[in-house]
Amino acid sequence: MATSALKIALTNRSPDAAVPCRYPAGTIRISALSNTTKAHPLSFSQSSTNYEATRFRPTRAFGSNRVSGSGDPAFDVVIVGAGIIGLTIARQFLLGSNLSVAIVDAAVPCAGATGAGQGYIWRVHKIPGSDKWELAMRSHQLWEEMAESITIQGMDPLLELGWKKTGSMLVGRTEEDCLALRKKVENLVDAGLGAKFLSSDELMAEEPSLNLGKEGGAAFMPDDCQIDARRAVAFIEKANRAFAAEGRYAEFFYEPVTGLLRSESSGEVEAVQTSKTTLRSKKAVIIAAGSWTGSLMHDILKDSEIELDFPVKPRKGHLLVLENFKSFKVNHGLMEAGYVNHESATLSSTTDPGNKSDANTASISMTATMDMSGRLVLGSSRQLVGFDTEIDESIIDRIWDRASEFFPQLKEASLRELSESREVRVGLRPYMPGGKPVIGPVPGLPMTFFAAGHEGEGLSLALGTAEMILNMVLESPHKVSPAPFSL
Repeated sequence: MATSALKIALTNRSPDAAVPCRYPAGTIRISALSNTTKAHPLSFSQSSTNYEATRFRPTRAFGSNRVSGSGDPAFDVVIVGAGIIGLTIARQFLLGSNLSVAIVDAAVPCAGATGAGQGYIWRVHKIPGSDKWELAMRSHQLWEEMAESITIQGMDPLLELGWKKTGSMLVGRTEEDCLALRKKVENLVDAGLGAKFLSSDELMAEEPSLNLGKEGGAAFMPDDCQIDARRAVAFIEKANRAFAAEGRYAEFFYEPVTGLLRSESSGEVEAVQTSKTTLRSKKAVIIAAGSWTGSLMHDILKDSEIELDFPVKPRKGHLLVLENFKSFKVNHGLMEAGYVNHESATLSSTTDPGNKSDANTASISMTATMDMSGRLVLGSSRQLVGFDTEIDESIIDRIWDRASEFFPQLKEASLRELSESREVRVGLRPYMPGGKPVIGPVPGLPMTFFAAGHEGEGLSLALGTAEMILNMVLESPHKVSPAPFSL
């Protein structure tokens, strides 16, 4: 579902007890899918300490089936997908309207790309004037307002969200890089942001362990923050559940969607059929199923007259997290200048999910930050290799080697010797050709909306996306034009 597939390998550590993401100790495995299972939604069953992904075929046709009966639970809005996008959309409806909301997922929150992410909501690599710019700026404003609201309520945003003011840097090592970074700073300043360029000496004062040579420099956004994705999800989910007592909120987890039920007269979607429940929808259905959106829509529309292609692809990413790493600290959120191209790269590797990852086709770009627990988080990789979520040690080696080019002290350490205190995160980012998410009505399906395809920007675009969906459903004025995001 919205949570796509996730694998996190943990060595000699248990989940953070303060964060109620429901993972067993040891290794979380959602098995890689063969090419015979690609186009089907997933169901999840917990066995021992593993979540295993299994094939689940729809049991009811999409067609013109009527809602089965008045005994089915009914909500104003039903959201398919409990990643950061689905949860923030639910939050927006609960806070911004009097509508009731149900959220349904084949797994649980944090079980996919959201839980595998690095947690940054930095702006230094964003492009003023691009189609996503206004949405990114609005989302960032809403994250800041949420953190401020938490403070006003007497709580600590660091504990609740993992909210941490790191500042963000885009760093370069060559004269050519620095020319581009100076231009980047000019554009950010012209757009009203407090960016500045740091020379090699100025950068050394900010990041003593970073070695870019005399020609190096950085574009710097001092006010940028990052969050802890799992902690933020737990906070949002807890806030959503506060509305359950009013009858306005319900969760249906471990329930893969098997169909949508339409009215024979109007064609409007009246209900979402899951493996266990029929959830009647009185106002809107939101499809926020991340990497699985395409295969989900394929399955539920295959027996209908509607032709719809949602060309989302899972883009696999690895992150390396080191606990108790004492060689040095990173003071800010760092990305190499090539990250912008890395983020938008269309890889030539195969998208056949039956094929294994090929490290030689992976795009690797240095990112580095310290999380709220003081762990060093290094990334990142991007591969179009289907739904494969196997950890590839050769990719981890390449991430380490790339980081070592920027942090020479890493060359003095052995990655193999750090294996007892490392965590490897593998997630599937929902990649859309063209690099933009789809946020808007589903063609041919009245009362149904997409909010998917955010790739690696789910966290940074989530709150603006949620606001946009709310305004679409309520037919209210938009803060940000939805036009660039229609299918």
